[in-house]
Amino acid sequence: MVRTRFAPSPTGHLHVGGARTALFAWVFAKQKKGKFVLRVEDTDSLRSTAESRNAILKSMDWLGLDYDEGPYFQSDRLERYQKVAEQLLLENQAYWCYATNQELAEMRTKQKSAGIKPRYDGRWRPENAAGKSPPFGIKPVLRFKNPDEGFVTWNDLVKGQISVANRELDDLIIMRADGTPTYNFGVVVDDWDMKISHVIRGDDHVNNTPRQINIINALDFATPEYGHLSMILGSDGERLSKRHGATSVLEFKEAGYLPEAVMNYLARLGWGFGDFEKFTIKEMKQNFSLEKVSKSPAKFDVEKLNWLNQSYIKEASSKYLSSMVVKKLTSTTGDSVKDGPDIHKVISLLKDRAKTINELALSAAFFYEYLTPSEEMAKQYYTNDIYPSIKLFREKIDHINWEKDALNIVFKESISHHQKKFAELAIPLRVMVTGVTKTPALNSTLEVLGRERVCQRIDEQLIRFRE
Repeated sequence: MVRTRFAPSPTGHLHVGGARTALFAWVFAKQKKGKFVLRVEDTDSLRSTAESRNAILKSMDWLGLDYDEGPYFQSDRLERYQKVAEQLLLENQAYWCYATNQELAEMRTKQKSAGIKPRYDGRWRPENAAGKSPPFGIKPVLRFKNPDEGFVTWNDLVKGQISVANRELDDLIIMRADGTPTYNFGVVVDDWDMKISHVIRGDDHVNNTPRQINIINALDFATPEYGHLSMILGSDGERLSKRHGATSVLEFKEAGYLPEAVMNYLARLGWGFGDFEKFTIKEMKQNFSLEKVSKSPAKFDVEKLNWLNQSYIKEASSKYLSSMVVKKLTSTTGDSVKDGPDIHKVISLLKDRAKTINELALSAAFFYEYLTPSEEMAKQYYTNDIYPSIKLFREKIDHINWEKDALNIVFKESISHHQKKFAELAIPLRVMVTGVTKTPALNSTLEVLGRERVCQRIDEQLIRFRE
């Protein structure tokens, strides 16, 4: 059975790169009718936080990346790592190293000066440390005894065949002095215990893979298949970072993006589905292939994400969007949403123009909290020559069926009677009832606002004409 995993470290929020990795691992498992496992690698006690762990779980939930098993926490498995480490020690596949940080620093400095690639020199390997007594007061680390000869070769599911000479690798630390496992050791044990068949992760881990395969071979474990995803760059070709805008999943949520739009966009970062820009998760499950994942870095384009998000908003039902919009509105207008127009009608009127939920909520605000026109607006638009047309319009709307076609007829009658142009009446009316100069179609806006609000707002502003 295919079993994939996503294994974030809770040292920060879930970012774009990690979210794409999780998505590809998730969809690969779903496509193969396998299992997707969530594992939290939290053995770095100094940097791991509960806040980051919770943020990762919230991000996964928001994106809809449901996991079949987990979350497992490495911090709950320390005894297991120690047991496997003891096995390697007994089989002469690992050894205690007493080199101090100062010694290691001096060693690296000398190697650099000699033009040699910095690497541990094996000074505490059993064959090199014969007769040496462990120094007093030094807590040793446990190092893996890496093979000296040969190559580590694997067929990467994304990058193709990769081969690394063992002489390029040194004896890495597998257990720290405090008894916790290092990354390369912990994941080997975890992937074996959790029966992971495919490891899909970022290509920043390519250098770790030969080290892990050597540990796997020493333990006589089965080697999973590996697929390393290319990095994600900003639109300027530099590594994606904060300066390119929002990078964490929860930031996209707060900025008003829909999870399905973010998922769709993440899928397009390095994977192609023909000429399609927009597709469903079901379509992705049917068509996804690691062989079609690009070996080249993907570029994150905020404008394309905005276009995609706008497309999803436009096609979404008002019912689906309403809870998100109400939440945003409530934070700015309070409980006035409850007393205002039907939120579904407001959303239906506005959603075609909005790129994000935040924009949609902002444009809906005047339906629930009246933006009193400024003095500058009143001076510019409340002119004596337009007063008769507005007054006539106000009188007529008391006696009509409150729907957009009837409102449109009254509007045309009001400008025709006083020989005015459309904009001459439309803009002052918009200012009077909304406090802004640009809205969707005026008759539709007035219909949604309702007779009582429209009449009350016009009456209040007509008083300003006479002041």
